[in-house]
Amino acid sequence: MSIADLRQKYERNVLLESQLASDPITQFSNWFEEARQGEILEPNAMIVSTVSAEGKPSSRTVLLKGFDQEGLVFFTSYESRKGKDLSSNPNISALFCWLPLQRQVHINGHVVKLSEEASTEYFNSRPEDSRIGAWASIQSQPITRAELEARELHFKEKFGSDIPKPPYWGGYLIVPETIEFWQGRPSRLHDRIKYSKGNDGNWTFTRLSP
Repeated sequence: MSIADLRQKYERNVLLESQLASDPITQFSNWFEEARQGEILEPNAMIVSTVSAEGKPSSRTVLLKGFDQEGLVFFTSYESRKGKDLSSNPNISALFCWLPLQRQVHINGHVVKLSEEASTEYFNSRPEDSRIGAWASIQSQPITRAELEARELHFKEKFGSDIPKPPYWGGYLIVPETIEFWQGRPSRLHDRIKYSKGNDGNWTFTRLSP
């Protein structure tokens, strides 16, 4: 079978206007809970896309670490490629793809940095190895495996179990401007509902052609 012949039938569910929550964060919360209960591997994994100062896009998978009516939170090195992109262009796109449920959620918006207090609080809640990893990794920079493991050992010996948050590490809040919910349907006539936030802060939604 050729790649062109790879096809799946989408017929698990529907997305009708009568089923929608009045705001997209509540709708996202409902879908996220279904994804979590559906035993999807890392339902909080999202593909985050940024654009550099030179206009070059890049994407990577990060983990959602919280959300509320203000937006969605993730953490990273501010000196990583995405961190440098966001420092010059705060616009961002995030995509959740829950294939077993035949669903996607696509979010467009911009980021703001979390406070040092909020970033430190989350950092201190991480497992010890993850905290050391934040020091050992010079994220997005070339490195050999031996160098990486040597840095890990160095910081383990330096800090012991009292590991502070690196000054270059912290969180971002994705402030959504549009959120689109996609539900697979037969014959490629998929459901697409897009919420848009108006200048008054209120959300409206519309159906998009698949």
